[in-house]
Amino acid sequence: MFSGSIVALVTPMDSSGEIDYTSLKNLVDFHVDAGTNALVSVGTTGESATVTVKEHIKIVLKTLEFADDRIPVIAGTGANATHEAIIFSKIFANSGIAGCLSVVPYYNKPSQEGLFQHFKAISESTELPQILYNVPGRTVADMLPETVAHLSKLKNIVGIKDATGDLDRIRIHREHCGEDFILLGGDDMIGLDFIAAGGHGIISVTNNIAAAQMAKMIKLALAGELDEARFINQELLPLHTALFIEANPIPIKWALHEIGLIADGTLRLPLTTLNTAFQPTVKQALLDAGIL
Repeated sequence: MFSGSIVALVTPMDSSGEIDYTSLKNLVDFHVDAGTNALVSVGTTGESATVTVKEHIKIVLKTLEFADDRIPVIAGTGANATHEAIIFSKIFANSGIAGCLSVVPYYNKPSQEGLFQHFKAISESTELPQILYNVPGRTVADMLPETVAHLSKLKNIVGIKDATGDLDRIRIHREHCGEDFILLGGDDMIGLDFIAAGGHGIISVTNNIAAAQMAKMIKLALAGELDEARFINQELLPLHTALFIEANPIPIKWALHEIGLIADGTLRLPLTTLNTAFQPTVKQALLDAGIL
């Protein structure tokens, strides 16, 4: 359940900024039909930084309800305060989620020892499988491979989403964390390369809108059929690029609304809708990928 094509699911909102659960249900159904392997609910792409704690919990639970055991749901439970991350893990303990995606604490700039103690405390507070999430471009702090290796020895830390862009870390993690430690990519631009280098799957933004193509590409790549996978990836490259023309999830929400998968593309401040200067670029990428 922690491999293959996993979507970093957006959180749809209506024009007033309230959570749009009708669109959320439509998205879950879309991914089930497309062959997506799992959903990440309320991660970075799901605007975890701007929804309230009450909303965060409800979005995960509604996603589980809509999934109805048809597709695994991974809950975003990371926080920059250890006690808050523990609270999320405890709340979802018996909910039916497959596991937790827990980001490196942001803003605080913890040391490597601080990172180890943070994730150790979370691990000791729950039986739920924990996937570490290292994205130094957003958190500033970079969890080094030695720290990941130490954490991999803890009972329920099962893998990492690596969004460092450093493909050499796959080899290092494999060497020091063991063959069973799950390696998930977090960068669509090098997602196929990540699989080819030994990764188990991708937690993808592009998957929000090109779910069937991503599912097929990752399935081929994991089967070693890299030439066919590269053909699909080549078609998706303009989309991988365009969806980060502004900060994620600004472009993906605009794109989902543009093709009618969500009713509105509203984001919570301080995020604002896609700049009109960039909209033709994203629209062209959708056309090139055969989506629009």
